[in-house]
Amino acid sequence: MMEREVLLRIEHLKKEYPGVTPLRDVNLEVRKGDVIAIIGPSGTGKSTLLRMINRMEEATSGRIFFRNEEITSPLCQIHQLRQKIGMIFQSFNLFSNLTVVENIMAAPVDLLGMPRQAAYDRAKNLLARVSLESKAFSYPDELSGGQKQRIAIVRALAMEPEILLLDEPTSALDPTMTGEVESVILRVAKSGATMMLVTHDMNLARRVSNRVLYMDEGGVYEDAPPEVIFENPGREKTRRFIRKLKCLKLCIDSPDFDFIGCNTRMEEFGMKNGVPKEIILSVMLVFEELCAQVLLPRLSPPEIRWVVEYSKENKAATITADYNGKPFDITKPATAAGDASGLNEKDELSLQLIRGCVKDIRWSFIDGEKLGNHLCMTIG
Repeated sequence: MMEREVLLRIEHLKKEYPGVTPLRDVNLEVRKGDVIAIIGPSGTGKSTLLRMINRMEEATSGRIFFRNEEITSPLCQIHQLRQKIGMIFQSFNLFSNLTVVENIMAAPVDLLGMPRQAAYDRAKNLLARVSLESKAFSYPDELSGGQKQRIAIVRALAMEPEILLLDEPTSALDPTMTGEVESVILRVAKSGATMMLVTHDMNLARRVSNRVLYMDEGGVYEDAPPEVIFENPGREKTRRFIRKLKCLKLCIDSPDFDFIGCNTRMEEFGMKNGVPKEIILSVMLVFEELCAQVLLPRLSPPEIRWVVEYSKENKAATITADYNGKPFDITKPATAAGDASGLNEKDELSLQLIRGCVKDIRWSFIDGEKLGNHLCMTIG
């Protein structure tokens, strides 16, 4: 069998932020037709890796080659690169003032110089493939979350990219909408497309991929076919993650969110997965103080992604909270001048209660990311 062409090569890639280095030494080859699922604990640089491939983040050191051309070079034409490497985000990023078909036509017309009629015909054909041709003249606000994400995938495919990057494409969706997006991803994968997919959904990772990367210790900790990763992983941390890690995700996008319902889901998560009662009670307290008391009054409109991961091996819960808005470090004490980027004095009690529950608390901010504030805490 002829060996498949290497489209992407990564050599000793490192990404460092103040106080944290999620990627220390990433080495990877992606061949044409590979569908790679990227999994691992929060904070291990999975999404950062995709953003660096698309040049939305700059490498601290190391090199990335696309078709043997170094795309980390200052001479790289980024706009031309992004015509070949498409990216799909968890937050859709559709133009609200354009119809669905106009969203899909925009890049082929503006960047590729495609005639409008040809771009329109391509858009309609792609919409038919995802069963959304009837929504061609609707606006994004008239669509469900699942429909928006399917449109986002179609918009990327309209550029006929050589590699498609998907950053947790189903994480912002209700469970009822996840299936329709997964079916489109599976269809694209089976068409022979080259894809890299960051996901917390282990079922999707197993179904769609021919390779799974487990990210940890600042790089690719294990790289193997899905049947190996999910049935007989070769390394200890991968085994712990697959067999022991449980995860709960909540999305808050309204000041009137169902607080009681969220607490109920956390209680059920604890009982179902054997989380010690004292840990789940601490998780619920941190949720109330951080989300309800500190963040919601400041965010308009609010967008908070709350993820709880529990490891039976370590008997500890890791909480990550990603939220929108300007840089806001809740670990930063209030100042006499009332620094808007830190806590107000009235919030100090909430911070004290949070610190009383967690072992550590870390904040970082990525400029240009919709949910740019990132908070990570450990309980247990």
